[in-house]
Amino acid sequence: MTSVVDVIPAPCAVEGPMRCGVLFDEDTRLWAAPGTEGTERWLRSVLGAALGLPLPAGPEDARDSVRLQLDDSLEPEAYRLSVIANWGVEIRGGDPAGVFWGAQTLRQLLGPEAFRRAPVRPGMRYGIPHQIIEDSPRFPWRGLMLDVSRHFMPKEGVLRYLDLMAAHKLNVFHFHLTDDQGWRIEIERHPRLTEVGSWRARTKFGHRASPLWEEKPHGGYYTQDDIREIVAYAAERHITVVPEIDVPGHSQAAIAAYPELGNTDVIDTASLTVWDSWGISPNVLAPTDNTLRFYEGVFEEVLELFPSEFIHVGGDECLKDQWRASPAARARIEELGLADEDELQSWFIGHFAKWLSARGRRLIGWDEILEGGIAEGAAVSSWRGYGGGIAAARAGHDVVMCPEQHVYLDHRQADGEDEPVPIGYVRTLEDVYRFEPVPPGLDESGARRILGAQANVWTEVMEDHARVDYQAFPRLAAFAEVAWSALPAPPERDFAGFERRMTTHYRRLDALGVAYRPPAGPLPWQRRPGVPGRPIDGPPPNR
Repeated sequence: MTSVVDVIPAPCAVEGPMRCGVLFDEDTRLWAAPGTEGTERWLRSVLGAALGLPLPAGPEDARDSVRLQLDDSLEPEAYRLSVIANWGVEIRGGDPAGVFWGAQTLRQLLGPEAFRRAPVRPGMRYGIPHQIIEDSPRFPWRGLMLDVSRHFMPKEGVLRYLDLMAAHKLNVFHFHLTDDQGWRIEIERHPRLTEVGSWRARTKFGHRASPLWEEKPHGGYYTQDDIREIVAYAAERHITVVPEIDVPGHSQAAIAAYPELGNTDVIDTASLTVWDSWGISPNVLAPTDNTLRFYEGVFEEVLELFPSEFIHVGGDECLKDQWRASPAARARIEELGLADEDELQSWFIGHFAKWLSARGRRLIGWDEILEGGIAEGAAVSSWRGYGGGIAAARAGHDVVMCPEQHVYLDHRQADGEDEPVPIGYVRTLEDVYRFEPVPPGLDESGARRILGAQANVWTEVMEDHARVDYQAFPRLAAFAEVAWSALPAPPERDFAGFERRMTTHYRRLDALGVAYRPPAGPLPWQRRPGVPGRPIDGPPPNR
């Protein structure tokens, strides 16, 4: 029997466990009250399939059954999981999401076999110790950003990551769909975005300074039905999908497809191709009415596909050299009465903030959208440290904390020579576990503006799902606990206890087929000898 101390993320309160408990076997019944049908389906299709149990419907009072119901005395996403000897299992949730998170905890209590797709021990009886778990999340935004632009992840891989998120009680999937190196979403009114913009002729292998190339085309995109499927699959797991369409920088793939979107008075945009290297492209969108109308059409289709409150517009790393050289951009600055190119970008982002607000949505962007002034109601993803998030919160804007020196999972996990394609600072499992999303110095009103936290996975040096797994895990498990659990201050956190629980959790990840980084370091086939990265020595700045 698995002890509750092995649950990840750690629950708020536990009574027990005791030696006696409840058995799961072919006689176990499932009763679901109105509002819990989604978790009922998930338990049968996922947990039932893993254990080889039918979990048929049964009466509410059946002994050793599983009961699901809503409880308005609990907060949203909160749950109470009761395992009562000689009675059964009950999951009460403050809302349907709370019931689902309780089912995720139940799955962990049943052992690693519950994380497989088919039974490995048919006919086995699974015991859970008598205990009561009361739990609720610290933050409403517990996110993972996945970059599918630099290296495309096929739909099945995205669905798999939604399952991995759900297993860790993460609830926001930030879907980075466009960038210089690829446009990944079908837009019906602008078909060249995928016909041209979704693939590149070759790919840099390693950091952008690497002399190595993969000399074959790379690409892919999601049809609108693929997107509908991904969004629906996420919703069944109480995960919100927040799409990102990058403007006005990180847009070379779009300009390669439609050259009129670029600064045609500065460069020959018709000669541009989808970028095959990494870094920050100087080719940015032109601040013209044509560009605005084009992207309004893009966002109209995006809004039809994604019901999320927030729409991410990027706004980061927009090099302004072409605007400085462009007579059309300078004329627009003068026409609008703006001071400089920073204010021109603020105007560009502000246009879409108002456009989205008029349609009942909210804009969110990287912290560069603070430069030149931020639109009313816009939210900020604070990636360049804490500073942007602090400034935004103090100005009354909502913030998602994702500082690169703490939760960018493309950064290397150790300083050994075997670490594959080492990028950035060393960010160990313990470093991520001691990340604190609410920065010091914020007063109570500012702290309330922190919606939560997000781990970001940028895929320049992650050519397939195994490399993504290696960079994400096990650190994503530590991040999930930071975002969900009511942990002490970072220096006081029980990392040794977390490592002990991870001993069990690694067996769950094994059952799920996750190619995580082992505690002892990379396995031979996880290494990338001779592929240069860009390691940065020393501790990251705590800013």
